[in-house]
Amino acid sequence: MLIIDCHCHAGKGDGLQGPWDTNAPLKKFLQWSEEAGIKRTNLFSAFHSDYSLANAKVAEVVKRNPEKFYGFAFINPIRDQGRVFEMVKISVQDFGFKGIKVHKHDARISREICEVARNFSVPVLYDVMGEVHVIELLATEYPDVNFIIPHLSSFADDWKAQIAFVDHLARHPNIYTDTSGVRRFDVLEMALNRAGADKILFGTDGPWLHPAVELAKIYALKLSRRELHDVLAGNFLKLIANVRYRPKRIPTEYVKRNLEENRNFADPWLLPDIQL
Repeated sequence: MLIIDCHCHAGKGDGLQGPWDTNAPLKKFLQWSEEAGIKRTNLFSAFHSDYSLANAKVAEVVKRNPEKFYGFAFINPIRDQGRVFEMVKISVQDFGFKGIKVHKHDARISREICEVARNFSVPVLYDVMGEVHVIELLATEYPDVNFIIPHLSSFADDWKAQIAFVDHLARHPNIYTDTSGVRRFDVLEMALNRAGADKILFGTDGPWLHPAVELAKIYALKLSRRELHDVLAGNFLKLIANVRYRPKRIPTEYVKRNLEENRNFADPWLLPDIQL
């Protein structure tokens, strides 16, 4: 059965604050992945101050072995304001990337990124770092954009956030999750039972977590063969199936207005009272 790891970092960062922004070496990790039976891996960069450069480095890895690797373009919502369209255009058309990665550690997601994702018909893997309430806005403002919220919304094992997230996962057809780094197996079971196997993607958060350990959680769920296929590969392939390689350019007026207003979703004055 085909197994695709939807969540793996690659390359060097320049932050030197921790492994996540220093170095994401693949050699040993890919050996572990091969031993675990993982055939394909979706790559995006380590944290970096210049994602144009970092994405290009990841593209070199993907291009050397396109049968083994996919790629997502890492975008910083603040530093990359006004050039998201061009960055994603290069990533999709030149690098063959299939999606966008955003992390709240850099900045909260912006309308500019969501509009570009819609334009290219690519999924957005957005780590909300436990900030679950924003998912309601993403799901309803952009129902035609698919969002993958990794770690059941919290790598920090915030069980309150993860349980609250399961409600969004079950209610919204464009909200997905991945299993990387999820330690509370009972919450993972809850997500499966409430939202279904078609909303869950296998991921590792490599190269820092062992792929065989992450994969063991999937097998422990005791899925049917069809559900196992969906989680291990089918759901990811479905989300990247409709990439537009020649989209219409987003109007300059929109980008200009977005920059002037600086309307990020998580600005407190923009958020309604949402009861979780």
